Amino acid sequence: MPDPTNAVWRKSSRSNNGGNCIEVADNLPGVVGLRDSKDPAGPALKFAPVAWATFVAGVKDGLPNS
Repeated sequence: MPDPTNAVWRKSSRSNNGGNCIEVADNLPGVVGLRDSKDPAGPALKFAPVAWATFVAGVKDGLPNS
């Protein structure tokens, strides 16, 4: 992941502040970061921007049940 000190982390506008949130940083070149909002100093997952966009589109469209 590029230097995470430059990451701008944000929570979903639909977050209910119940503590079970994720934060996304999509301002880094070539990568989208994902972390647990309860552990901001902990590990972060990284995704290729196209993979993240595909995931978000699938969530918005509703994924079929497995």
